[in-house]
Amino acid sequence: MIEIKDIEKLAELSRINISNEEKEVFAGEIGSILNYVDQIKLATGEAGRAISLEEGGFKNVFRKDDNCHDSGEFSKDLIESAPEKENGYIKVKKIL
Repeated sequence: MIEIKDIEKLAELSRINISNEEKEVFAGEIGSILNYVDQIKLATGEAGRAISLEEGGFKNVFRKDDNCHDSGEFSKDLIESAPEKENGYIKVKKIL
């Protein structure tokens, strides 16, 4: 089981305040999740060996990250459609 100090560290890193009761609940829930992940790691196929992605019926559904257009090909259209522009750049409001 995950320890309370680990939950406190996660809360600190997440910048959230949680009560002592919530720490207990989260420790149990995260512990259960980690145990389940450990079970998945041990899953085997019919032949008694670890299941590969291909055997599990999984495949990569993302496209290859190829550059299908020249750099700057759409820049002119983008800048022209912007409401405010300055020296060939899109002008936006300051955020910070």
